[in-house]
Amino acid sequence: MPDRAPQPVERQLPTEEARDLVALVRDIVQREIAPRAAEQEDAGHFPREIFTLLSEAGLLGLPYDSDFGGGDQPYEVYLQVLEELAAARLTVGLGVSVHSLACHALAGYGTKEQQSEHLPAMLGGGLLGAYCLSEPASGSDAASLRTKAVRDGGGTSPSGAESGGDWVITGTKAWITHGGIADFYTVLARTGGEGARGITAFLVPGDAEGLSAAVPEKKMGMKGSPTAQLHFDGVRVPDARRIGEEGQGFAIALSALDSGRLGIAACAIGVAQAALDEALEYATGRQQFGRPIADFQGLRFMLADMATQIEAGRALYLAAARLRDAGRPFSRQAAMAKLFCTDAAMKVTTDAVQVLGGYGYTADFPVERFMREAKVLQIVEGTNQIQRMVIARHLAGPETR
Repeated sequence: MPDRAPQPVERQLPTEEARDLVALVRDIVQREIAPRAAEQEDAGHFPREIFTLLSEAGLLGLPYDSDFGGGDQPYEVYLQVLEELAAARLTVGLGVSVHSLACHALAGYGTKEQQSEHLPAMLGGGLLGAYCLSEPASGSDAASLRTKAVRDGGGTSPSGAESGGDWVITGTKAWITHGGIADFYTVLARTGGEGARGITAFLVPGDAEGLSAAVPEKKMGMKGSPTAQLHFDGVRVPDARRIGEEGQGFAIALSALDSGRLGIAACAIGVAQAALDEALEYATGRQQFGRPIADFQGLRFMLADMATQIEAGRALYLAAARLRDAGRPFSRQAAMAKLFCTDAAMKVTTDAVQVLGGYGYTADFPVERFMREAKVLQIVEGTNQIQRMVIARHLAGPETR
């Protein structure tokens, strides 16, 4: 059964430009994304053509500077666009979030020369990015990564720091969304000693010699979004593609993840909203015992709880976004939003399957897909157990040993 376009959500948008932007996104969703979402997910088709369309429409660089091809939109607006896209198809919404994450390092820590050279193509030139932090043996413990970047050539600057030459990257990255199909990768690699201080960020072209992707993982959901290991076999990258200072990479990564977690939160609410829409449509139309099943109190209370969790999650991620837009600390609130919204999505999608009963367990309706997709959102950008650790550290300080 083809997916219906998501039901419009009444949004609180700060400007007329933002309202026009969301209207554009809804038009693209209704015409290009929703009608083929179920079929393409089932076939494992990655909709590169949709990302090209989004780039042409200026939707791949919304939170970034217009001087480099971005949209100059606050995160409050960008996240609501993500929610709209994820409600139609998570592969698209999450893909835009990952692309934005991959642009974060260069936009926030690159030199003006680097930004001028690379950002216009990354933000509005049809390119698609990926973010390479995790490895087979370092997931939640990201600071223990083992991929190495070794300097080859170059000299010493007047300050005594090495500069110029190339870096040679060797190692394996894992769980990379868009792995093997991205045009560029933001890669975190070890350039110094153990721990967080020995990590540096690099911008690696997708066609770099020595870079290859493994066969994509076989996943329970998001089959249209390729997730693969990346192998770096002596990949040579010029020092001009190093982002930030040597040893600054882990701080850059954490900064990106704070923003990325808000993207995941918005995507989770999009999936949850789509599930609630399906459950409502079914419950008001399905007749049992001579009346719609939506008349029965047990089911009505489920629907009320689902809607409440969605509204609460949306308010939480928007509150965190407004802190970010105001230049205030938002790391704790980002972790809370990611935790709450993704747990809510898992509960709402599971309840949506229950509302549809036996039909909910079949692929004839999209709620079973929503449930499978919601699960990964509790894992990516830091598991929800990690989010609880982050929140607790903000509240009580670091753990004592």
